[in-house]
Amino acid sequence: MGLMTPLAVRIGAIGWMPRLLPQIVAVDTTLQRVTRGKVSVLDLAGLPNLALTVPGRRTGILRTTPLLGVPDRGTWLVAGSYFGGPDMPLWVGNLRAAEFAEVSVDGRRSRVTGEELEGAERAEAWQVLLRTWPNFAVYEERTDRVIPVFRLTPA
Repeated sequence: MGLMTPLAVRIGAIGWMPRLLPQIVAVDTTLQRVTRGKVSVLDLAGLPNLALTVPGRRTGILRTTPLLGVPDRGTWLVAGSYFGGPDMPLWVGNLRAAEFAEVSVDGRRSRVTGEELEGAERAEAWQVLLRTWPNFAVYEERTDRVIPVFRLTPA
């Protein structure tokens, strides 16, 4: 974690932040494109991250989404939190339907498989995610849906 992480945690807990998510994603996507995937908004916040590319489940068009990605035993953990908003992030349904996906970390791409975690395995991964981004607990309180947790394993 970096010097800006405590500030990022405070900002991420603000109740109206979900309304700004489209703008944050647009800024982050532009920053990653300009730096060829080497710098993201999450990098500036001192948080681990990745860009997940997965084909759309209906169109097959590749979609890339910047996510907080927590390294865990040679894999990455990601959560479909959407700042605790009521809607499921679109990438979740796409990843559920995909055989493979791709992650870009520090400008390096690798193919992965996504496994949605449940039960004790999800609970353990959730604790790992909370240690990195405590606001996942805030997001969990904001929503009625279960926030899905995925393990992305290099293929």
